[in-house]
Amino acid sequence: MIAGVLLAAGASRRMGRSKPLVKSRGLSFLANGLRNLWATCDTVVVVLGSKAPAVRAAVEEEVGRLTATGTFRRELTQARRGGAPGLEARFRVNGRWRDGMLSSVRVGLRTALATDPELLLVLPVDQPGLRPATVHALASAMREALGAYGGKGERAGFAYALVPRHRRRRGHPIALSPALARAVAADSGASDLSDAVRRNARLIGYLDSADAGILENRNTPRSKGATR
Repeated sequence: MIAGVLLAAGASRRMGRSKPLVKSRGLSFLANGLRNLWATCDTVVVVLGSKAPAVRAAVEEEVGRLTATGTFRRELTQARRGGAPGLEARFRVNGRWRDGMLSSVRVGLRTALATDPELLLVLPVDQPGLRPATVHALASAMREALGAYGGKGERAGFAYALVPRHRRRRGHPIALSPALARAVAADSGASDLSDAVRRNARLIGYLDSADAGILENRNTPRSKGATR
């Protein structure tokens, strides 16, 4: 079981409208994020905050329509091969979203950990240019690394992170072992996700990638590819 956490709770002040619903290549940022994570994840926890009811209603309508028209055929086929009846997304609302992204990370990780995953992937919603193959490569490398570490009992307590890197710059999604995810979710002293990972990880690895999409951070209407 691989669980994804998609962070979509912010107010999008610089974008001027709800960022999760901004379109890129015909899909909203949120639908793009789901598609990228569904390429690898068995379930995705979507953390909402600002305008949560409207965002959820819009993306559920969009995903339902896209699934019916075959846009998500590949992802749906993969999910069914894994024994799932369909594509799974679990929506959670972070009532403290104004406290910053880390508060949403904590909400998402706590929910995702309840599925007893072997690893977790954390992705901000504003990276629609990310390639599904990159997410798959990151998850595969993480699974291999965790499998190579000792016995099952030792792996259960191994706090490990794997971070994608493009031209020496770190990006997202970040892969976390369950032990590290639990520690990050419980860390009330960290300033942000990177700080929480550094404070709690026993080991941090890096996976070099040719995908510049791991570095995206589309925050304004002028951001490349962002449309109404």
